[in-house]
Amino acid sequence: MIPHGKDLKIFTANSHPRLAAAIAKNLGLSLGASTVGTFSDGEISVSMHETVRGSDVFVVQSTCAPVNNNLMELLIMIDALKRASAGRITAVIPYFGYARQDRKAKARDPISAKLVADLIAKAGAHRVLTMDLHAPQIQGFFDIPVDHLLGAPILSSYFMESFEGKMDDVVIVSPDLGSVGRARAFAQRCNTTIAMIDKRRPRANVCEVCNIIGDVKGKTCILVDDIVDTAGTICNAAKALLEIGGAKEVYACATHPILSGPAIERIQETPFKEFVFLDTIELPEEKKLPNFKIISVGQVFAEAIERVYEELPVSTIFNS
Repeated sequence: MIPHGKDLKIFTANSHPRLAAAIAKNLGLSLGASTVGTFSDGEISVSMHETVRGSDVFVVQSTCAPVNNNLMELLIMIDALKRASAGRITAVIPYFGYARQDRKAKARDPISAKLVADLIAKAGAHRVLTMDLHAPQIQGFFDIPVDHLLGAPILSSYFMESFEGKMDDVVIVSPDLGSVGRARAFAQRCNTTIAMIDKRRPRANVCEVCNIIGDVKGKTCILVDDIVDTAGTICNAAKALLEIGGAKEVYACATHPILSGPAIERIQETPFKEFVFLDTIELPEEKKLPNFKIISVGQVFAEAIERVYEELPVSTIFNS
């Protein structure tokens, strides 16, 4: 077992410096001095401008778009810290890219999530701190400890405050079969009922709603998912709840706002009352719609980092 270092330092690459700064601020620290750029040929350049010898170092980097660049920045920064004799290196990955490639869906498919896990460990990380892996069993892909934080307690707390005294009229909805477990846990936290959208997907990024399982007529529905990528699934689900199920209004929430391709246009065309995201991914200004609510995970990650440094359990953060 690798003991924690003599002091705690937070570094960041380029994927989400604002979140890294918020985490450091919550810990009463300044971000570590470093530069992550590129050489003229496009190769990534990393320079550390302060000593890390013997330190407990946390590198904050979401592996979101541009996924491969951000992943390489993380790997090269970990390697630089290892060669600079850091006492312990934790890769803090609020959004873990490649998580949806967690199995062989058809013959000769790669399992890219496992490959990325191996790369992070091989680069020199001693542990990983992340949030809402698309498939929780991805933790088993790593040969190093993984602390897996949950977005649902943050999101459910927000809605319980928003609908205080009105939760009897709220239904938590899973947009597909794969999110039923997540929606059920969310509904238990909110002490309310659950419904599900039964759909089939004829081809990639195209889905067709078939049926609504559960009573949503006249109810306020909250769609719950971990990732919103092209937004086809969640927008089709919202339209079905309103047009087929007779729902009064539809809210939605997700941990990771990837929002690629036609996502923004689809969300604009769908009558969501409010769409709530966590800031695990930096959302550019042009993608921030008036009905978006962004909740910071800076405080949660800061508390988790402090607990990792002090060798305390991380799971107790969400026990309440």
